[in-house]
Amino acid sequence: MEKIDQQILALLSGDGRMSYTDIGKATGLSTSAAQQRVRRLEQRGVILGYTARLNPVALGRTLTAFVEVTPLDPGQPDDIPDRLAPIEEVVSCYSIAGDANYLLKVQVGTPLDLEHLLLRLRTTGNVTTHTTLVLSVPYEERPFPG
Repeated sequence: MEKIDQQILALLSGDGRMSYTDIGKATGLSTSAAQQRVRRLEQRGVILGYTARLNPVALGRTLTAFVEVTPLDPGQPDDIPDRLAPIEEVVSCYSIAGDANYLLKVQVGTPLDLEHLLLRLRTTGNVTTHTTLVLSVPYEERPFPG
């Protein structure tokens, strides 16, 4: 990947709403050249899309946890992500290597909400859980270094 494309990715990963003009100024490209480069990165699947980052605390989801899930019956079909997809408190689901099959990132309002969520995960998913609470987030979704 060209250095200029790496610079563009670094800029957009820090501010997905950056204008083509500002990208051009930061990289030494014209506005139209910056737009063409971004379009090519989108077409190649390097840039998957643009999204708003929401503040979970402002939405009343003050507690974040990571929950490892393992099927109660290892012989059952591996459809855990499909069974848990309707549960809105599950914000991410990762297939992982190790003792557990999946790692879920969940966000809820209170410890009692987490307790209820864990019960729903266990019954809906037919899984065991292991939970780790997040105390603080020094950083996440760091921008591409360029």
